Amino acid sequence: MENQSIYEVAEVQLTYRPKVKPSNRPKVLSSLEASKIVRGGWDLDRLEFVEEFKIILLNRASRVLGIVPISSGGINYTVVDPKLVFAAALKAVASSVILVHNHPSGNLQPSNADISLTSKMKEGGKLLDINVIEHIIISREGYYSFADEGLI
Repeated sequence: MENQSIYEVAEVQLTYRPKVKPSNRPKVLSSLEASKIVRGGWDLDRLEFVEEFKIILLNRASRVLGIVPISSGGINYTVVDPKLVFAAALKAVASSVILVHNHPSGNLQPSNADISLTSKMKEGGKLLDINVIEHIIISREGYYSFADEGLI
């Protein structure tokens, strides 16, 4: 009993098991391609109902490692925890991240909160050597690209 530790600690394992061969993963070279890829996995019945935030994880060759749902909120906003974004990116050994969220109102213009979050995420990514290369806002009628508009 004397040698037994009084502390029990959980073991943490980091694994990433892709099910798709690298050559079969979609390649993202534009905001249009990114918006199409993420829209394909979005529940369109919720697009105009609640705001949701997801990330697209990319490898160094700009191929999609996965799409990760980060948060779901109300009709006006959703809370995004940067720790969750970067935990997913680190676990997948992603080289870059594309931020994506919807605006249930259909208004594609970014809010001040959207712009602030993008800046914060870009700075956080620099510390981890994970490039935040894009932030896309989607609606039923289209999308808005921060990169295309020079905001990232």
